[in-house]
Amino acid sequence: MAPPEPTPRRAGPSLLRLGLRLAVRRLVLLVLLVSLAVSLQSLATIARSPGISPFVDRGAEGIAAAMDRAMARDATPGRIAARLADLLAEEDRNWIAIRAVEEVAAERGIPLPPDLTGDIAAAWAADSGFLARARDCAACAYDPADCTLSATLICQAPMIVTPAGDVAAVANEGFAYATGGEVDEINLALGLVGLGATGLVVATGGTSLTLDAAAGVARLAHRMDLMSAPLRATLRGAAREGVDWAALPAARSTDALRAAIRGERLAPLAAIVADTGRIAARTDTATALHLLRHVDDAADARRIANATEVLGPRAVGRMEVLGKSRFLRATVRLSNLALELVAGLVGLMLSAASLAGSMLSNAVLRGLGRLARRL
Repeated sequence: MAPPEPTPRRAGPSLLRLGLRLAVRRLVLLVLLVSLAVSLQSLATIARSPGISPFVDRGAEGIAAAMDRAMARDATPGRIAARLADLLAEEDRNWIAIRAVEEVAAERGIPLPPDLTGDIAAAWAADSGFLARARDCAACAYDPADCTLSATLICQAPMIVTPAGDVAAVANEGFAYATGGEVDEINLALGLVGLGATGLVVATGGTSLTLDAAAGVARLAHRMDLMSAPLRATLRGAAREGVDWAALPAARSTDALRAAIRGERLAPLAAIVADTGRIAARTDTATALHLLRHVDDAADARRIANATEVLGPRAVGRMEVLGKSRFLRATVRLSNLALELVAGLVGLMLSAASLAGSMLSNAVLRGLGRLARRL
């Protein structure tokens, strides 16, 4: 009797699995290629625009919400008490900052330790007495670098934040240049911006009054030595490039003065001055001077001004508690381009990992199949 014929193996399920596996692999490869294309497109856009930033400024509602989240996370009793202790330990106590941090504690219902409140009261009594104020005011009137961010600003502010201060700055520095004396380039440039001699009112979108007052505040910060080194370098560079120094001594009229100015070169300086004006408009001169110490460049000035327009004087307390980096982080968000790049890179990595995993699993299965046949 002949042996029965072997039953033929059914290939349907195997072919189905093979087809599904191939379809999945092609889908993963397609996602990989799309992710790669998105990433390359974003990188090409960045390459064509070297100055492009991955961050953009938040709107008013975004700043308020982000600042609230940051304060809920970081404005702890320990941080507030430590910041107040540090401020009290400074040689020239900054009462703008101290009172702002106290307001943060009150706003968040955080009681201060009794010994700390006692130290604050004693320090205020020592700093606010008549003799102490008279001494500080005399020193401030003699040398603006000795001014403190307190009521003693009244000794310098009336003259320096008016058009008379702009005129005096331009006249003094122009005379110094003509006679071979030492020229304060920053003082001259701020005076020119304050006078509106370059037509920068249109470029900054402000008004001549705003620019004039803001230039006075910036000039006062310069004389009080409150500006950061990077900001001084920025302003000094703009002054050197934005003024035709050879033509300046011969300028005897407004038209001649305008001719000695390169408005496009002074535009970055004017933008910083305009943002200083926005800060002062929502606070006051002393607060603007305090916040100006945190400005290193035009982006810092713009973002601090944006936050101040939303928060008003409360911006000081948040700057003190959060610190500059976290404060500024609350004023920006990732740009759409940056989000596209991140999404593309994440998709690229996931697709590559999936494809590699699929290839590895197929290789392992083939190896096990060969091993099983040998056995």
